Amino acid sequence: MNKPNNIRNIAIIAHVDHGKTTLVDAMLKQSKIFRENQQVDVRVMDSNDLERERGITILSKNTSIDYKDTKINIVDTPGHADFGGEVERVMNMVDGVLLLVDAVEGPMPQTKFVLRKALERGLKAIVVVNKIDRPNARPDYVIDQTFDLFVDLGASDEQCEFPVVFASALSGTSGKDPQNLTDTMEPLFEEILTQLPSPEVDLDGPLQMQATLLGFDEYKGQIAIGRLNRGTIYRNQSVALIDANSNKKNVRVGQVFTHKGLGRLEVESAHAGDIIALTGIGEVGIGDSICDPEHIDPLPPIQVEEPTLRMTIGVNTSPFAGRDGDYLTSRKIRERLMRESERDVALKVADTDSADNFMVSGRGELHLGILIENMRREGYEFQVSKPEVILKEINGVKHEPIETVEIEVGSDHQGAVVELLGQRKGQMKNMAVLENGNIHFSYQVPSRGLLGFRQQLLTETRGEATMNSLIAGYEPFAGEIETRGYGSLIAWEDGMATAYALHSAQERGQLFISPGIDVYEGMVVGQHIRDTDLEVNVCKKKQKTNIRSATADDALRLDTPKQMSIDEAIEYLKDDELLEVTPETFRLRKKYLAKNVRDRHNKHKNYQK
Repeated sequence: MNKPNNIRNIAIIAHVDHGKTTLVDAMLKQSKIFRENQQVDVRVMDSNDLERERGITILSKNTSIDYKDTKINIVDTPGHADFGGEVERVMNMVDGVLLLVDAVEGPMPQTKFVLRKALERGLKAIVVVNKIDRPNARPDYVIDQTFDLFVDLGASDEQCEFPVVFASALSGTSGKDPQNLTDTMEPLFEEILTQLPSPEVDLDGPLQMQATLLGFDEYKGQIAIGRLNRGTIYRNQSVALIDANSNKKNVRVGQVFTHKGLGRLEVESAHAGDIIALTGIGEVGIGDSICDPEHIDPLPPIQVEEPTLRMTIGVNTSPFAGRDGDYLTSRKIRERLMRESERDVALKVADTDSADNFMVSGRGELHLGILIENMRREGYEFQVSKPEVILKEINGVKHEPIETVEIEVGSDHQGAVVELLGQRKGQMKNMAVLENGNIHFSYQVPSRGLLGFRQQLLTETRGEATMNSLIAGYEPFAGEIETRGYGSLIAWEDGMATAYALHSAQERGQLFISPGIDVYEGMVVGQHIRDTDLEVNVCKKKQKTNIRSATADDALRLDTPKQMSIDEAIEYLKDDELLEVTPETFRLRKKYLAKNVRDRHNKHKNYQK
């Protein structure tokens, strides 16, 4: 094995919002990647529209910087556990990690998830205590908690002896002493060079590489990204492509790229140890191996944890179908879903008994919600069902996924949190009073109990609670859970909603629509104050008479309708409801639109019980 000492391949891992992408910004700026007068966006690595809107990293991205004649390849990874498939793949490409922890919060649940993946791969970590300039920073506590986390995750003695760098990514400062930071990221760069290993690769051996990430270019086609494990690869070279089923085909490499700053640099050849991108090899899947045709030696397929949640995505069957979508057919929807499953190994797509519906399984509500939002923005029109957890049978007993849930809330609302989680079969594991007076809860809750929980938690705590969760394993099925205590207000007929009718309907609950909105029979227009569904007429017009009262022209006072995001609408769904999604809007509806069909179906269901 050879060690090209002029390369470091590192991943930046952390909990959501601990500053990974901001740290990459600072490293890029200080490595002179940008011109002096160049306008640079904040969080420049979050190039996806959804990432910028939500302030999270969804897709792993590569960049590189040069420091003291050493090329540092950096992969910015998602912090949310729903995108753990991205994190697990990235670990195949790197030789060390920067673990970011917030100087106040310390390690959080998803810190545990991403760190476990790194330690399992035997990677060494540098701990970066970020946001050290926050007023309540407590570096000693954070380092102690991080060390305990390493021990809990079974880290080796060498891994537990992690170096620590203190930093403020926002201001671009770092240092080994929290009280004495330099005005640059140089202390961090030095630690990367001295503490993290260069890649152990075979520079002279036959070509071997694995496609770890995929990209797409309108002109170049599919792009395979990964670390070159062995040998040298050249532009226009003939190679063998081996998929997960050991099927082999001979292809020719088009272009070879290495990473430089935020862009890619085309090269004639690349050598083992570098993270590269290849074009021209046609259809390639995550985990496929690229080898020398004379030495077929594929790498093991990339394994990721199984999905925990599933929903059906199918052709839109509402009366408004086809109004504003570009892609409506089952063939187009299936093609799009299959394309996503090739790019995202944590997502599974399967056909169902119906040719118009597909079962899509993922790692959580956010994982599936991002897919739905992306498809909507691309012009697809479809409908989705309520998410459901995927049960397992272990030793003849039905098991379900369990999550560790950590909630921080003001003391005024601790009773509401305990009551909500108690209703959802949650078991309290720990409760602590924090320095700021807030209460920190740690629970174990069936994943079923968390469907729709976040929205209810924010409502009950007036938006003050913060919540993080992480899959903790499987436990025996906990029994029935009632996750929504309210019924729906359902439109009685097709037509346009009027202020007069909505004024009467709002007495029955909270409305989701405004006057002038087109509705159809069976469409959900609000939330009932009781736990049963209720049909309401939202299209009724006031009868005209010749008699005018003194207040006849007074405007009717309507409450502001509840505005939901797609994520909240998915959380709201009941078993007998669907979400109609189009490029322009989304609507909640009943599976069976006609009241007589709904009644007949409910009667049959109750009879079966």
